[in-house]
Amino acid sequence: MPNFWLGPLLVILFSVKLGWLPVSGRSGFASVILPAITLGTALAAILSRMVRSSLVDVLDMEYLQAARARGVSEAKVIWVHALRNAALPVITVLGLQLGALLSGAVITEAVFAWPGIGTLLLQAIQGRDYPVVQGCVLVISAGYVFANLLADLAHRWADPRLRGGR
Repeated sequence: MPNFWLGPLLVILFSVKLGWLPVSGRSGFASVILPAITLGTALAAILSRMVRSSLVDVLDMEYLQAARARGVSEAKVIWVHALRNAALPVITVLGLQLGALLSGAVITEAVFAWPGIGTLLLQAIQGRDYPVVQGCVLVISAGYVFANLLADLAHRWADPRLRGGR
């Protein structure tokens, strides 16, 4: 579900119809809820599917069957043993999603009238201010690269095979 469609839909439902949350602006915690839901919904759906798929693949492994045979509870098998091995593909997707979060913020800032790099980028595009456009694209790209660096470091932490033996 794209941000440019979900954002106005949430505004219509929770701000206009129900009157629970502000339509736009920065008037406190309540004004953060709709943009956060707009940015996080699509990313949460992808991430939850990835976690489920990874856990389904890992739960049939022999070392988990051995842990069950030793009498380890199913909750401990999942939370302690399986989740760490299932986390590797999830970390990869999470790193990519952090970059997508930065690019998705451009549209979400425009929908909810939040000042930020997305609003600056849109104003620079409309005003044909190319150095500012290049700067915004550079900052967003650097954030994307930094998110992938964090994902790579998290991979090294989560997978002992990647740490490299001496």
